[in-house]
Parts: sequence; structure tokens; C-alpha cells
Amino acid sequence: MKILNKKKNLPEEKYPKEMLLNLYRTMVRIRSFEEHAAECFTKGMLAGNIHLSIGQEGAEAGAFAAIGPQDYFTSTHRGHGHAIARGADPKLAMAELFGKKTGYCKGKGGSMHIADFSIGMLGANGVVGGGYNLATGAALAFKNVLKTDQVAVVFFGDGASNRGTFHEAMNAASAWKLPVIFVNEMNCWASTTPYRTTCNVENISDRAAGYHIPGVVVNGQDPFAVYEAAKAAVERARAGEGPTMIECKTYRIEGHFVGDPELYRSKEETMKIFHDTDPLKKFREKMAESMNNLVTSAECDEIDAKVDAKIKAAKEFAMDSKQPDASEYMKFVYAD
Repeated sequence: MKILNKKKNLPEEKYPKEMLLNLYRTMVRIRSFEEHAAECFTKGMLAGNIHLSIGQEGAEAGAFAAIGPQDYFTSTHRGHGHAIARGADPKLAMAELFGKKTGYCKGKGGSMHIADFSIGMLGANGVVGGGYNLATGAALAFKNVLKTDQVAVVFFGDGASNRGTFHEAMNAASAWKLPVIFVNEMNCWASTTPYRTTCNVENISDRAAGYHIPGVVVNGQDPFAVYEAAKAAVERARAGEGPTMIECKTYRIEGHFVGDPELYRSKEETMKIFHDTDPLKKFREKMAESMNNLVTSAECDEIDAKVDAKIKAAKEFAMDSKQPDASEYMKFVYAD
């Protein structure tokens, strides 16, 4: 009996192996951080709400692989993944979720307001659509004040695309050819509302044409597709050709927040989508198809173990850290 070799040459073979490993490592770091955060929340260890990006790791890893260390970005209320993908310290991020003084914002920002200017993170934002004009303003400063080739990136969901700030920022960015990239993580849900019940276009990126901005649709579960689109957008922005909008088709696997009863959708359907599109699983499957063993299963297993240990250490750090002193509650509220 003849045994067919199903392995094949893949387009991904053009990438350096270290980049492949980094893409997988980034996705695993996001997944592990979110899973540990969810566990802590369900045990009553965290206050407030937390919003997870499980299932959207491919879009986040791919986008951040394309931007440089000099570039800036704004995040959302579902922003842990953006911070982790950019290289945020998981200890400081987890401590912020715990409201501890060792956190990024000294325990005063919490899950929805993590910021770290040292890595170009202008902040997560509890206001839906709150990041558009911050990123557009940063791009305006890069072009007209600092006169650098830096780029600003704004992440947003499909619900935020119906906010007025979306159109204000798109119009300004187009009119002034600003180096800003609009990255839409189209996860199909605006809180508890299906996307197509509030918008009469097939793709959110179709709206970009109204501002003479290129609109690109990519598979958000494929970090390579996202990387290529983001790379082209960054090159375009640095060349002075203005903004781009990238729509990453993905899916929000968890509820709007941890503890969401999700009465608006079927859990069975969600789990089937996750089974079919999980970006970590799809990455491993794709690497297994490679004729040249781009990344082996053993290498992925090793990354899984190392990342899990690192996130567990971050959780322990957060648990052991001290609460902010009550006397400091007004500190940093006003400028000196």
C-alpha cells in the first residue's frame, strides 16, 4: 500500500523561524494571561469586571508583529491582549487587575485602563470608541510636530464602529493624510448585540471608502494574514500616504464579561466556532503540514509550558503585592 505524504511547502516558509516562534509565543501568552485572569475573577479575587479576548489572539499577535518599537497604539476595554502582545510585563498587568500598588497604574486603573507609555501604549479605555481620537491625535503630532515616521494604531471592535468618534477620526485622518492605522477586531458581537442588527454593510471596512481610505478584510484567526495587511499599512503610513483600515474577521469566544450568562447566543454554537477557528490550534495544524518542519509540536509544547509558568508567577506576584495606601487615593488625579 502506498502511503501518501500530506506534508507540503507553505507560504509561511518565507518567514524566519524566530518570527514563527514569536507569533505562537505571543498568542499563547495572551491566552494564558486571559485564562488565569478569568480563574482569579471567578474565585472572587478581582473587583469590577474583566473582558477577555480569547479567540482573538491571531489578530493581536499579527498586528503587533508589524509595528515598530517607536510606534504607539490605543486599546479598548478588552485590552489585556493588546498589552501582552506589545510586550507588557505580565506581572505589572496582573497586579493592575488585582488593584495592587505594583500594577501599571498603581492599582487605580484596573482591567480597562492599563497604560504604559514606555511600550507605546496610550492606554486601554473603558469608553467604547474612546481610542480613535487619541491615536489620530498622536498621528497628527508625529506628522506635524515631531516630524517623525512614527505610526499610531487604534484597535476597536464592531460595536465601536457605530460611534461618532469613529467617523470623526476617519475623516480627520483622511483629510490630513495622517499615519494612523485603524484595526478592527470584528468579533461579531457588540456586547450582547449581533453586528448585523445594527449595521447594513457586510464589512465594517466598507465604510473606509467614504473617506478615501483603503479598507482591507483579512482572516483575523490567521496571524500571518493580519501581519501582511498590517505591514503594508505601516509602510504606506511611513511613506506619507495616509491611513488604512484593516478589518480582522474573528470571534469573541467568551461572554462580553466574565460571568456573562450569554442568554443571547448558544454556547454549543460558540464552542463549535472555537473548535473550528481557534488561532492557536490552527497555527499548530499549519506547522504540522509543513514539508520542512517549520515549528515542531515539541517546540510548541515547550512554549506552552514556559509561558504558563511565567503567567503563574505573575499571578503570585500580584497576590503577594500590597494594596495602595488610602492616603494616596488622590495622587496622580491632578497634575502638579
